[in-house]
Amino acid sequence: MTAKLDYQWHLRKVMADRGMFSTTDLIAPLEERGISLSSSQVYRLVVERPERLSLKVLMALLDILDCRMNDLIEPVRAAGTAARPRKKAAAGGAAPEPGLGALRPKRARITGVDQ
Repeated sequence: MTAKLDYQWHLRKVMADRGMFSTTDLIAPLEERGISLSSSQVYRLVVERPERLSLKVLMALLDILDCRMNDLIEPVRAAGTAARPRKKAAAGGAAPEPGLGALRPKRARITGVDQ
């Protein structure tokens, strides 16, 4: 089973590393690249984690901040999920591992019942 992935959004940190401390610092550079967002939209983009993001906006952010996608988006394991260890195949055959399979009850057979 594969682990469920989530992500962390680091736009605010990357902006701070570049000396941009106000969310409105992004409005003019975005407009230079043909992207018109209101100040409230830019604020939400910086402060909140976007669920949907246009690739044009993402590419503009990468250009403005002179960074890579890995700097803005960090994939992480979703909260509450843990990676399950993979089962190893037994050498020389597939011997069942002890566990639930060995503990299953056998079906009862009813014989010799008079009606």
